[in-house]
Amino acid sequence: MPGKAAGAFAQVRLIPGAVLDNRLRLEGLGVMTTTQPTAPASPPDPLPSSQVAAALARLPGVVATLAANAAQHDREASFPHEGVEAVHEAGLLTLTVATRYGGPGAGLAETVRVLRELGRGDPSVALVTAMTLFTHAEQARLGTWPDRYYRRLLAETAAGPALVNALRAEPDLGTPTRGGLPATVARRTARGWSITGRKIYSTGSVGLKWMVVWAATDENPVRVGGFIVRGDAPGVTVEPTWDHLGLRASASHDVVLTDVEVDEDATTGLTEAGTGGGLPAVVAAWHALGLPALYLGVAEAARDWLVKFLRERTPSALGAPLATLARFQAAVGEIEARLIGAEELITGLARRIDAGDEEALARAPVAKLLATRAAIRAVERAVALTGNPGLTRGNPLERHYRDVLCARVHTPQDDSILGAVGRSVLAPPDSTEGI
Repeated sequence: MPGKAAGAFAQVRLIPGAVLDNRLRLEGLGVMTTTQPTAPASPPDPLPSSQVAAALARLPGVVATLAANAAQHDREASFPHEGVEAVHEAGLLTLTVATRYGGPGAGLAETVRVLRELGRGDPSVALVTAMTLFTHAEQARLGTWPDRYYRRLLAETAAGPALVNALRAEPDLGTPTRGGLPATVARRTARGWSITGRKIYSTGSVGLKWMVVWAATDENPVRVGGFIVRGDAPGVTVEPTWDHLGLRASASHDVVLTDVEVDEDATTGLTEAGTGGGLPAVVAAWHALGLPALYLGVAEAARDWLVKFLRERTPSALGAPLATLARFQAAVGEIEARLIGAEELITGLARRIDAGDEEALARAPVAKLLATRAAIRAVERAVALTGNPGLTRGNPLERHYRDVLCARVHTPQDDSILGAVGRSVLAPPDSTEGI
């Protein structure tokens, strides 16, 4: 049965974009900033729409559904199909589809809110959702997918969740933002391309309808870019390698591609090696603010459990709940202050980016670093306050602690962010080096 989100996309409308800026890589972060126009794009959609408001109104019920099943999926490392379905049914999985396609056209500020709330329920579902939301947002702003493929993606949302992810990381390469060519190769064929390679940390692997596979061509000169691959295409295999400390339900397994055939035009951002390859600045900013938002949700869930614990825990020697002690009150105040500051930072920058503030784009990586550290520190403090109960598997705080630690692994990592900021500060006044 079609989900509630399906109606808006039953009749897909395609409107040509305007002009997309040329891009220059930002030093050290694998990000590109804009200079002069060279390719199609479109302005951000107006905010907020009635569709956005309706989807956000369903958010609390979705979060409750996710939270009810999160512990079981964590224990079993099982993919939360019913959680993804709930997100889709609420209209949240397609929230960032552009209004020109009949979608809600949500901006980054709304997306940050959604991911933070979903992170409170189940961060694995939030992460899988984020990858699809980012794909639609990129299409809304940059028009990177050829129209016929994006039309197919939208049409599939009428039948159920249509998950998408960009698969870039590889065993030998690691994160592509630190440079290097992918070992995954796209070879020319009579039909178009034949793709062979292995991708690691492929979030949502078992549930993906579409994959954008980062690969290098066998041409001379070599070109690098994304190749649009069906998740169920012949030659695509998911190897169950994901056995992680946190986000255990995210199915971030290896995806192996063996002679996978795609049409010639099934590409995004194909450019000569060494001339690009980083994420456009606006796309990088969505990742930099959206991902820490979901971990703030994890930290908020940890805070909620801690508050309940302190209110109910009444040692016999004290004769009153731990929540009445000044030292616990101050400690919880510290946690709350960290979370408030991080949430205000992320949301404030997201709103500025929605308004077209280019300075906010440049500051997004620093916000990621600060918000991530705040989330981790908040949960660490909660664990320290509770002692053994906080590390007991039967209590959610132990799971929240494992999950929030995963915030550190998303690109750009802390050393890249700090290095870029440091170079910018230390560079001579007339230099353009840095972030």
